[in-house]
Amino acid sequence: MCLMWNPPPALSLTLDQKQTLQSWVNARNTPQKIAFRARLILLASEGHANRHIARTLSTSRPTVVLWRSRFVCGGPQALLEDAPGRGRKVQISAAEVQAIIDATLQTKPRAATHWSVRSMARAQGVSPATVQRIWDANGLKPHRVRTFKLSRDKQFVEKLTDVVGLYLNPPDKALVLCVDEKSQIQALDRTQPGLPMKKGRCGTMTHDYKRNGTTTLFAALNVLAGTVIGHCMPRHRHQEFLKFLRQIERDCPGKLDLHLVLDNYGTHKHPTVKNWLAKHARFHLHFTPTGSSWLNLVERWFREITDKRIRRGTFHNVKELVEGIQEYLDQNNKEPKPFVWTATAEKILEKVARCKAIYETLH
Repeated sequence: MCLMWNPPPALSLTLDQKQTLQSWVNARNTPQKIAFRARLILLASEGHANRHIARTLSTSRPTVVLWRSRFVCGGPQALLEDAPGRGRKVQISAAEVQAIIDATLQTKPRAATHWSVRSMARAQGVSPATVQRIWDANGLKPHRVRTFKLSRDKQFVEKLTDVVGLYLNPPDKALVLCVDEKSQIQALDRTQPGLPMKKGRCGTMTHDYKRNGTTTLFAALNVLAGTVIGHCMPRHRHQEFLKFLRQIERDCPGKLDLHLVLDNYGTHKHPTVKNWLAKHARFHLHFTPTGSSWLNLVERWFREITDKRIRRGTFHNVKELVEGIQEYLDQNNKEPKPFVWTATAEKILEKVARCKAIYETLH
């Protein structure tokens, strides 16, 4: 005896419902289970028998009947929801989850500074994967730490406002130069030749090296143009700083005032330097607050030359290092790209105030 089912009537869909289901099917980011249910309903709306739909979608007839009935009761929204009780049962309670979070935030493992996934899993009696999921869900990353420095300069606000004002509203008929020294740049030679980059493999270099001497780069970044006046010298004293000031004077047009942004290093305030500046009225010095080197834009340029020319370079002697630095300077000045300062003094002070409030609360 062969059991036969009468084909059900075609599902009736409104135009909006049909467009919604079709968009779910066509969208590349639709979950596969939702796209499957949408195809099932679209086939049912064309009047196909349940057995034909089941064969087409490689599923069972009861599954087709189930989703047809759910769509009739709830429309397209019903296709997005799974029945309660489906899926893997929760293996860890909310209290255990909170205990792991509290332990991560408030405790440290014995003989270590921070928790790892496995050490926390052993301490709490759960799997490492469980700890990882809980940390991910709550944005906890014990393995990471960020450095910070809150300036204790009593004139922090005045100096900050002065320097930021130069960046955002530079004076007329003047140049703003960010000046600093990158000292003790090492001429490093690798102990073995590295391998070049190729498909599927990055370039290589040995972790150890041979030191072949050092140099100091004096640099003055033109904030508006992005060009850099630079000179390498063997030492880092007020005598070398004076030589660099004379170079700045020679390289800059004589009728323009020069506003120099500097840090509080001793060579910048040496009596000999002060005497020289007193005789050259076009120079105006603006000092950043103590512990706030991030306020000097030339530090950003130092990062560029370090990343692009120095760190991966191989130098057999100081002469090669100086030539490499000079080559980068020349190329930079042919195609200068200025850094644009956007943060106002008010925004910086608001952020500093928030940091101080948190710091004082915790300590």
